[in-house]
Amino acid sequence: MKHLGILAHSTGGAALCFLTFCEEGFRRTGRNEHPDVTLDYTAFGYSMAAWDAGDHATVRATLATSAQRLARAGADFFVCPDNTAHMALAVPGPDLPLPGLHIAEVVADQAAAEGYTRVGILGTKYTMNGPLYPHALAARGIAAELPDTDDRELVHDVIFKELVNGVINDASRQDYLRVIERLAARGCDAVALVCTEIPLLITPDVSPLPTLDSTRLLARAAYDVAVGERTMPSWRGGSR
Repeated sequence: MKHLGILAHSTGGAALCFLTFCEEGFRRTGRNEHPDVTLDYTAFGYSMAAWDAGDHATVRATLATSAQRLARAGADFFVCPDNTAHMALAVPGPDLPLPGLHIAEVVADQAAAEGYTRVGILGTKYTMNGPLYPHALAARGIAAELPDTDDRELVHDVIFKELVNGVINDASRQDYLRVIERLAARGCDAVALVCTEIPLLITPDVSPLPTLDSTRLLARAAYDVAVGERTMPSWRGGSR
């Protein structure tokens, strides 16, 4: 079995990815066993000034340091359970020391497998306004639909004022559900939860649309790699 490295860049998403990966072992085998996993985390708060300045190269350097530590810990490959971080990982630079699964590719593959044609995107303003998901979905013939400007601000504010701090607020859940309803009215047949903390707030049983949970999809894809049911990734940063 392969040793997974979790390259964390936000707290709740990384914790959920770790938990899902470990629980997948019990779900599949009935035993409390799973491939080895190591998590490395430099608090994302240290990178916020760079994010706000659009300085993705500085964020990439921080993430690369985590990847180096994962490699030294014996990890064979990595996942980064933070969608926005992939915008920094995509910046040209030296190859990362480990190959990694690309979260947008995992989510887009699942959207294609389930036959969706128009997917709403919920994430940070960096992710929603960026090319990550429009490109990954378009490569599979799927349209990406963004919330309107006010809804994007609401979604982003809840992430940074509540979700990344472990605050789960029912009023915010209702706000998100209304955003999803508006995406459904615009023809979306699924919604991608592409901030890895959003699945803590929006679960499939309450969502007006089927959900693509980027956190759990990534963790399960990582388990597949670790047990040899999915090809080892080759991506080491840079554009896909």
